[in-house]
Amino acid sequence: MREDTRTRIQEIALRLFTEQGYEATSLREIAEELGVTKAALYYHFKTKDDIVTSLVDLRIADVEELLEWVKSQPRTPETRREVLERYAAKLKRPQHIQMARFLERNQTALRDHPKLSRMRDLMLELANQLSGPEATPVERISRSLALFALHAGKWMPGDLTEDEVDKASMEVALRLLEP
Repeated sequence: MREDTRTRIQEIALRLFTEQGYEATSLREIAEELGVTKAALYYHFKTKDDIVTSLVDLRIADVEELLEWVKSQPRTPETRREVLERYAAKLKRPQHIQMARFLERNQTALRDHPKLSRMRDLMLELANQLSGPEATPVERISRSLALFALHAGKWMPGDLTEDEVDKASMEVALRLLEP
């Protein structure tokens, strides 16, 4: 039950932070939306920053898991393709797009957040794992962009289905992976 409440707090906070902005959302509003007292909310999270940290930690864990796997694999086209497929699967989680919107809409308030700096570092490391030291600058940049092509598709206009966006994003990413 404790984990369910924690998850609900994260979901509500993420929605309110995205809709109203991080700075404009109070812990009181999150507690009211959840239907609990502020004291009950404090049991799980003492500050809004604690909530953001918990959300980013989930993303960090995903990327760290993928990094651990890729570091144990040979640097081959097949491994690079598998990295993209595994990463794309993580991006399909419903929370990802909301988290991306939240981060995009609250860049100023969160630009110096240490967990977000860690996330950027991990993404750079993952991009670097797609290429070895022998890769040309074009290959390195192209392979890095392959990861971000998977993100970019999530911002497509609503006239495409989610499945169409996912397939097209993967096709573009694969083209970038092996130019």
